[in-house]
Amino acid sequence: MQQDFPALAELYKNALLNDVIPFWERHSIDWQQGGYFTCLDRAGKVYDTDKFIWLQNRQVWIFSMLYERLEKRPEWLKIAANGANFLAKHGRDPEGNWFFALDRAGNPLVQPYNIFSDCFAAMAFSKYALASGEDWAKDIALQAYNNVLRRQNNPKGKYNKAYPGTRSLKSLAVPMILANLSLEMDWLLPSDRLEEILAATVREVMTDFLDGDRGLMYENVTPDGSHIDCFDGRLINPGHGIEAMWFIIDIARRHNDPKTINQAVDVILNILNFAWDNEYGGLYYFMDADGHPPQQLEWSQKLWWVHLESLVALAMGYRLTGREACWEWYQKMHDYTWSHFADPEYGEWFGYLDRQGQVLLNLKGGKWKGCFHVPRALYLCWQQLSVTSD
Repeated sequence: MQQDFPALAELYKNALLNDVIPFWERHSIDWQQGGYFTCLDRAGKVYDTDKFIWLQNRQVWIFSMLYERLEKRPEWLKIAANGANFLAKHGRDPEGNWFFALDRAGNPLVQPYNIFSDCFAAMAFSKYALASGEDWAKDIALQAYNNVLRRQNNPKGKYNKAYPGTRSLKSLAVPMILANLSLEMDWLLPSDRLEEILAATVREVMTDFLDGDRGLMYENVTPDGSHIDCFDGRLINPGHGIEAMWFIIDIARRHNDPKTINQAVDVILNILNFAWDNEYGGLYYFMDADGHPPQQLEWSQKLWWVHLESLVALAMGYRLTGREACWEWYQKMHDYTWSHFADPEYGEWFGYLDRQGQVLLNLKGGKWKGCFHVPRALYLCWQQLSVTSD
């Protein structure tokens, strides 16, 4: 693949605006009861009507983002409002904690057992408030964000299954999502508070979770950043590690910090070298840092979001550093991702492949895959490649 950046940028733009977004516009909007259907088969037919808070909020964010950043299309704002109004009415318990799942009508199905529902609610309503100018959406965004800050050291609260005091671990997922979320909230937060939170998240990710000797990002460490020799303590989640690094790059770019940018790029390249399947191609879903059998039986699957987040990270890394290794990996990742996940026949992208790269689940959306990683990555790669071509 030659460095024809304008043609590449056009490829991503076309896929976003003429394939992926129209797919969700046609098939996912529940105009009758509000919110979105995310359980869609290959052709877009709804096969389950339950509504999962992560995916509902993420879709609000996507359509609000497109309206706010790209083009003031009234239909995009209307779609975002359809989700925002539904979630404002049904998404929280009386204490303001966000549920995990609702039925089609908005009745709660699964308790608010983790703060990630609140994270995506803060993201969604912050962006929707920016797009729509609705003050009530700002209030919801700030309430959800403050929930996240309040619960970040105990994200599952009373729903935590771990026995207290025996093996204390903290997860990369919390500071990495807080880093990205805080950037999303920057227009709603006092600048000194924002900078304090950003500095703390970067420090925690790049000190506690990054193994300096191996250059790998661990998924779980002790509260002081040490490793524990057990399944959870040895877990490497390549997609999380790489996604976290482009969040860190985004913050470092904001602060004009090339040292941290290059450190994050080093980590991205280390993870890719560690996690690439040299026999069949693609990135493993889970790995054991020491080469032991992972506890996750789906460890060898190839997932859409892992590869898309890698494309974003590599595009950003190459644009900001010009490092040839980023471009070499970008070409390799682009070729694998577009040839295995994209579905030119029915539109949108598959989410789950087996190790050999064959489609494992013949769906376009479900409980975990919705209108988020594919359109966000297409948009971000389009933007990065457009800047690179200038």
